Amino acid sequence: MAVAADQSLETLAINTIRTLAIDAVQAANSGHPGLPLGAAPMAYVLWTEYLKHNPRDPHWPDRDRFVLSAGHGSMLIYALLHLTGYDLSLDDLKNFRQLGSRTPGHPERGHTPGVEVTTGPLGQGFANGVGMAIAEAFLAGRYNRPGHEIVDHYTYGIVSDGDLMEGVAMEAASLAGHLKLGKLVYLYDQNQITLAGSLGLDFSEDVPARFEAMGWHTQTIDGMDTDAVRDALSQARAETSRPSLVCARTTIGFGSPNKAGTFGVHGSPLGPDEVRLTKENLGWPADQSFHVPDEAASTFRAALDRGAEAQAAWRMRFDAYAEAFPAEAAEYQQALAGALPEGWDSDLPRYEVGAKAVATRKASGETIAKFFPKVPTFIGGSADLDPSTNTAMKGAGDFEAPGTNGENEQGALGGGWSYAGRNIHFGIREHAMASAVNGMAAHGGVIPFGATFLVFSDYCRPAVRLAALTGLKSIFVFTHDSIAVGEDGPTHEPVEHVMSLRAIPKLTVIRPGDPNETVEAWRAALTNTGPTALILSRQDLTILDRSSAKGDVAQGGYILADSDGDPDIVLIGTGSELELALMARDLLAEHGFKTRVVSLPSWELFETQGETHKAQVLGPAGTRRLSVEAGVTLGWCRYTGEKGVNVGVDTYGASGPGAQVLKHYGFTKEHVAAEALRLLGRPDLADQVEPPAGGETAGEEAEGAEGHS
Repeated sequence: MAVAADQSLETLAINTIRTLAIDAVQAANSGHPGLPLGAAPMAYVLWTEYLKHNPRDPHWPDRDRFVLSAGHGSMLIYALLHLTGYDLSLDDLKNFRQLGSRTPGHPERGHTPGVEVTTGPLGQGFANGVGMAIAEAFLAGRYNRPGHEIVDHYTYGIVSDGDLMEGVAMEAASLAGHLKLGKLVYLYDQNQITLAGSLGLDFSEDVPARFEAMGWHTQTIDGMDTDAVRDALSQARAETSRPSLVCARTTIGFGSPNKAGTFGVHGSPLGPDEVRLTKENLGWPADQSFHVPDEAASTFRAALDRGAEAQAAWRMRFDAYAEAFPAEAAEYQQALAGALPEGWDSDLPRYEVGAKAVATRKASGETIAKFFPKVPTFIGGSADLDPSTNTAMKGAGDFEAPGTNGENEQGALGGGWSYAGRNIHFGIREHAMASAVNGMAAHGGVIPFGATFLVFSDYCRPAVRLAALTGLKSIFVFTHDSIAVGEDGPTHEPVEHVMSLRAIPKLTVIRPGDPNETVEAWRAALTNTGPTALILSRQDLTILDRSSAKGDVAQGGYILADSDGDPDIVLIGTGSELELALMARDLLAEHGFKTRVVSLPSWELFETQGETHKAQVLGPAGTRRLSVEAGVTLGWCRYTGEKGVNVGVDTYGASGPGAQVLKHYGFTKEHVAAEALRLLGRPDLADQVEPPAGGETAGEEAEGAEGHS
């Protein structure tokens, strides 16, 4: 068993972490002091003896990744970052949880140097770490060569009781065990306390047994014993074919005479008196705040020289690799930079007007097939729906642990089963899929995607929100985008989902209206620096005539078909309903009305164009406008105005053939034209275009057109 060289110095260093944490929480009068007090010993061992990192270069590609999944204990990582030499000052710690500080309440990627992912919602960090381990395994499988290992690092994390209760963590754990991610090591801070009370109130399962059943290597230790932590981490690193969970029994709030081991220390400051008593109990100067003894500082700052040496050694290995494999080295560096290869989009599909109609999910698959061979680190998969989402990359191999299935080493899609495979089979784990995609994006070097039906975006939503909050280049492909799903009925027919995704700030949502717009949507997604959600149809869509279009998808909204002179009305469509707007335009022309049709596949891209462009597309204030989209109408008044009309679905779907369901809900050219005529003040013509169905009252008919405003 590994043993500390100087136990008194070790205790001093650990107590430095503890007291910095409780001082910061007390200064803010807000925070979670319990976890840092209890988890400090194992965090100290990991960060000073096992974690490969260089505080002077937080973005060094071959660093180990560390995730504090229990993000409420953020002062633990802030103390470690400051002490080991990252660009995080003592003043930053003193400003914990203050407006504009670099030490927010929960760790945020891009805000604090050394923070890899944004954590807070429990379970997300756990699943992000799985994605990071996937990215490491893939990049190693693709680029490493015998004698030249340029990708060789671990993903570590500290997870909590709360993390292990969350469903997303269990989905991710199941996936990690199946994939045999041997370089994934989690320390489980098993303090058996949650915010509301002791763990026994609602959690009594055998955690090691559960993880062993999922294919994990588990150990159970005293987490307050640093030598036991060392031994456990060494054993975890030696286990190469299974991810590792070290169940470390700790005491929450250790050192606090009156609150240790209680839920009262979980999410509230200790209070001035208890801070003083805790410091006295730890043998610390009670009258000093934010005290960092020189001996402790020297111990932690040794990470600077160790990190520099480790990075220099890697640089030498990489230089040798680049000399032996120049093409692979150049490709790897380009991937790390997030740059797309020249000509990646040179032969994307073009669909000719008059050709057979194509579902946008199929056009998406055909687009992927053209660009993925040129974008070698584009990697991802679906939640068991490849045949339906059309996202499989044939010949790119399946991402599986070598030897997973000895009878099928060629893989379901060709190209073999290995960590170099690019098709990830996420299984029916939508939430973990989206969270792992975020972890892959945060790791860097890959362009990750996940795919499922749009209605199941609800299962992905927490992770999609975090991708947007963090600015990760995650791509989410959502197919079967409306009530046109048909026979599966309302449980599988998304209604509010597109608008729900549009409500997420900094998420680019694109709902293309035909196959050619789908190609452009993929171009926008690949060049976007943040997250993108692609919304695709199940049913075939006509290839639209865009010969007179004024713009494209990159602008978010553009004029697809214009009128001679100022339009009497502007029809705005997205997705499968864009064609309805064009057909309604023809009907309106028969009655002498000049109509402009606007394609508005992406509100977010449209908003970046500025007010001049938007006015040129939508017409000046006062222009009559009508939107048509097979989803809720909430929000469409943003573009149609208070006096506009919005044709949509403000109720749930129905079971039946898709075309019949669409007709039942009013998605016909006649209905769209009739609504436009009513907006134009010609209800008499509206009744000619769409006479009331036999015997139906206006109210009964409105069920199919619910959502007009």
